[in-house]
Amino acid sequence: METSATRRKYSAGEIIFAEDDEPTTAFLIESGRVAVSTIQHGKVRELGELGPGALLGEMAVIDSAPRSATAQAITNCELTPIDRSQFAERLASADPVVRALLMSQLTRYRSALARLTGDAQEEGMPSAHDDSGALDKIRLESELRTALQSDQLEVLLQPIQHIASGRIAGFEALIRWQHPQRGQVSPNEFIRLAEETSLILPIGDYVLARVCDMLVELRGLGRESLPFIALNISARQIDDPQLIDRMLAHLEERGLPPGRLEVEITESLVFNQSQIAALIARCHAAGMQVALDDFGTGYSNLGPVLTLEFDRIKLDQSFTRALDGPRGTGLVRAIVAMTKALNCEMIAEGVETQDQLDALREMGCDYAQGWLVGKPISLQEVLACG
Repeated sequence: METSATRRKYSAGEIIFAEDDEPTTAFLIESGRVAVSTIQHGKVRELGELGPGALLGEMAVIDSAPRSATAQAITNCELTPIDRSQFAERLASADPVVRALLMSQLTRYRSALARLTGDAQEEGMPSAHDDSGALDKIRLESELRTALQSDQLEVLLQPIQHIASGRIAGFEALIRWQHPQRGQVSPNEFIRLAEETSLILPIGDYVLARVCDMLVELRGLGRESLPFIALNISARQIDDPQLIDRMLAHLEERGLPPGRLEVEITESLVFNQSQIAALIARCHAAGMQVALDDFGTGYSNLGPVLTLEFDRIKLDQSFTRALDGPRGTGLVRAIVAMTKALNCEMIAEGVETQDQLDALREMGCDYAQGWLVGKPISLQEVLACG
């Protein structure tokens, strides 16, 4: 065997590693052919043949088990060694569900090989990693799919108050999941899970349809002015070119004015400003307004509000809580002035005390949202209030 800093060369017939060796290194085959074999009932049994581009010996490196087979060069070979620490680092940072799937397949392979070789000690060997959290995540995703299909997800409405008049001008739609066994599942948990998969798209459509139905029922109250309902959209929804078309189709089907459905985009999603600018332009052309949500927490500069024509800016609740000190008060006052200079309206989130509301009114803030104004409630509770 010849070695260099990045490559190892093996001559035809040379053993690369033997069964039961300790796994220190995996290999990427750059050239040549390698035979993989094991001992079955005292005889050599070939398991396969690998060529350029294949990984060799990676399974033992992943689960730190002794080599379960022997690798021998069939022809002259050149291999790139991969230290086990490289695998360990990547495995540790991998998605826990992907890691659990990998370790499950590896355990099955080990069990099948143990049966083949007659090594009963290895049969049913456990995974080297404890991924019970990943299995719970897989279970929760399956249950979320069922909840969506069986209409178990609930859409609540949190009121938004026009501060100067004191009237409820609109609502933010918030999705909730009451799990039959787990109880109330945190929105942060299941929305994050949905965003990691394709589930966020049907969930988004579910909320859209429900919000439009709610607007129809609110219209039935006969109010002089129909309140708006703000709808949060995710990164995957923003990437969907048909999103606005579906929104308009739902509104048109119910005879609703587009201006009563508002789109909210979290500040952390505006890094692709050209994409967001196109979405805002499409909304404005259709008569819908767009709000920048969680302002002050995600993008860390003023670029979005300078270049993107948002209609409303929603001040993150952390700034509202800071109104009890002079620095926080001064900063919020400056943000209110900035929104007015940009011809935007401002909604302060997380308003919980009368002092906060009075301070926001004195500053000229347009809207307030928070538990002082009202907690998220069902449509039936909204209708009961008239």
